[in-house]
Amino acid sequence: MPVTSVENSRPAPTAREGALLAGLDLHKAFGLTHALAGATLDVLPGELVAVLGTSGSGKSTLLHCLAGLTRPDAGTVHYRGEDLWAGSDAARSALRRSEFGFVFQFGQLVPELTLLENTALPLRLNGLRRRAAEQRAGEWLARLDIGELAGKRPGELSGGQGQRAAVARALVTEPSVVFADEPTGALDSLQGERVMGLLSSAARESGAAVVLITHDMRVAAYADREVVVRDGRTADGGRLL
Repeated sequence: MPVTSVENSRPAPTAREGALLAGLDLHKAFGLTHALAGATLDVLPGELVAVLGTSGSGKSTLLHCLAGLTRPDAGTVHYRGEDLWAGSDAARSALRRSEFGFVFQFGQLVPELTLLENTALPLRLNGLRRRAAEQRAGEWLARLDIGELAGKRPGELSGGQGQRAAVARALVTEPSVVFADEPTGALDSLQGERVMGLLSSAARESGAAVVLITHDMRVAAYADREVVVRDGRTADGGRLL
């Protein structure tokens, strides 16, 4: 009589009703290293989800798969009910320019551009005229308390100021989802608290969902829900997903 393994007896993962974004049973290997081994994560509109895990657990790979940056080897990613990876590269690029926003650990601002130009860049790439793009960018810089620094370049700023500019750039297109990968990882605790407070409040005001990668419990405390990634698998509140 064949033996049914515990792994094979697990029910197929499903997304919560009304999920805006969902990655189900995601697998991804880099050579012999299995970064994801059946990870599942969904996000509701306006929800802030913290993804926790040690270095190498697979949390950044999970974010990259959800954001259309890295194609999973198996599993599905759905955004607004559509298979994200069934479309073209051009379609995913368009999503990243308009409906997805990104904040990375070191900001990744363009050093030759001013803060105003950096913040307006996603709008300009979407075809908005310069004056209109920079007006909207200036409004976001002001909302994040760095409007007076609009003419400065990244090299003239503190780390916290640069990260606030990165948050403004992520939100300027009014995205539906913001992906934040260790957004406070390069900051001291005071600056990190400041950036997270601004990110969470600004995202809630704009109605954006946030997928937040962190290993810091103080940062995770800003989230509505915490998901832990361990050995490429996900658990929510101790429940394996």
